[in-house]
Formats: sequence, structure tokens, C-alpha cells
Amino acid sequence: MVIDFRLRPPFGGFLHTGMYADKAAADFYADNIGLRRSESSRQQSMELLLREMEENGIDMGVATGRIGHKKGNVSNDDIIRLTQTWPGKFAGLAGIDASDPKQGIAEIRRVCLDGPLKGVVLEPGAMAQPRYVDDARLYPLYAECEACGLPVVLMIGGRAGPDRTYSHPQRLSKVAADFPEVNFIAAHGCWPFVQEILGVCFYQKNIYLCPDLYFFHLPGQDDYIRAGNYYMQDRMLFGSAYPFIPLSCVHEFRESFRPEVRNKLLGENAARLLGL
Repeated sequence: MVIDFRLRPPFGGFLHTGMYADKAAADFYADNIGLRRSESSRQQSMELLLREMEENGIDMGVATGRIGHKKGNVSNDDIIRLTQTWPGKFAGLAGIDASDPKQGIAEIRRVCLDGPLKGVVLEPGAMAQPRYVDDARLYPLYAECEACGLPVVLMIGGRAGPDRTYSHPQRLSKVAADFPEVNFIAAHGCWPFVQEILGVCFYQKNIYLCPDLYFFHLPGQDDYIRAGNYYMQDRMLFGSAYPFIPLSCVHEFRESFRPEVRNKLLGENAARLLGL
């Protein structure tokens, strides 16, 4: 089974976020790494997306809510509706507003414990008033996820905040040490601090990496590959960051790794994290 761990479809609130509404910004990522956004992304077509998933052998996409983000929100109810409209094709993670832990805890209980979503996503550096992932004000949210046995995706890498300090692995390392029972997934793989995060992951076994678009044709790619072939083979995830780059990137990802670890990286690790 192939699972794209970071796939934002042209559906519901996604269409009003910068990744779809700002076409020039969307093209920036693909152009810089020598790729071209897919036709489904350009036409904002779910029908074409589902066809591209099938053509590229992607069985499931993981879609994430986005709450409190300065470039537009995607409600968790939209994510639930997506998973219900195309059952088996999408799994959902709950976007949580990092600025309001009390409300965030209530939302976790509503859509994860009492609903179908499989984990939590926090993007604290992208809020109107940015916070680092190790900000103590976020700790009640981490504690709730620990108590509920939920994985936590943190956007930490690339443009995860006003400057690169918001992507530094030292901050993720602290959080992972403070909550050793939580599986943390670094969306964007802490890029460009690739060697630093891989050094952290060598010792801290509750950190997973989803480099997504920062895996392709960028400095650090060889280091991600080396780690994924060996000690990170159980904790690295494939993600396209669609709509920024095409789903055809899955073929390069597959061929980058040893045959004996490919199934883990392409889907088995994600399925285990999500309890699928």
C-alpha cells in the first residue's frame, strides 16, 4: 500500500488557502526543483486528482485540517467530509489552533476521540502570532495527545515560520524528550537542517520524518536517503506536499531506496502510525 502522508486535495477549504489561490506561489516550489505542478492541481479538479493517484499507484492520501493559519483555514469538518465522500482513498488528521489550547483539546476530543480523524496537526510558526514548537503554551495539547495515544504532525522545516529558527531540530528534540510516548512527525523534515535532524533521530526514536517536497532535488536529499535506507527505515514517510509538486514524484522516491525498505517508507510506516 502506498500512502502519501501530505496530500492537500482541491476540496473544501483547501481551495481558499494560498496553496491554491496564489498560483504564482504554488508554482514557485515546483519550478525551483525542476518539476511542474500537475494538471489536477492547475485545474483544481478532484476527478483528475483521483485519476493521477491511480496512475501513480498511490492508494491513499493523508489530508490535514488547518486552523489558525495565516494563509487560510481548512476545517476539520471538511476533512471528515472528504474521508466520507471517498472512503478508503483519504485519511484525515485534525488541524488544531495552537493559540487556544483549551479549545484545541475540546476539538481533539470531538474529531479524534469521538470522530474519525487519526491524529493531530500543529503549525505554530505559521500563525498570525507565531510560536515555536517547544513553546510551553503548546504543552497542554501535547499532553492531551499523549493521553489519547495520538500522533502529532508538526510543520517544522522550509517556511515554517518568520525565519529559519522556527525549523531548527533542537526545538523538536526538546518536545520529543518531554513527551516520549508521543510519536512526532516532522512535516518538511526540518529542512534545511537535514544533518542536524538526522542526528537527533538517531537517538530519539519517537521522531518520524516526512521531508515531502524538500526531499526532491535539494541539498540534503542524499542524507535523507542514507538514513532511510538504514536506521530511519521504520520512521521515514513518503509525502508529496501536493498540490505544490506532482504525484509522479513517488517514482523517484521509490527508486531512491533499497528494495527491501521501500514498502516501509511508501506506506507501512504511515499505516502503523495511523492505526490503519
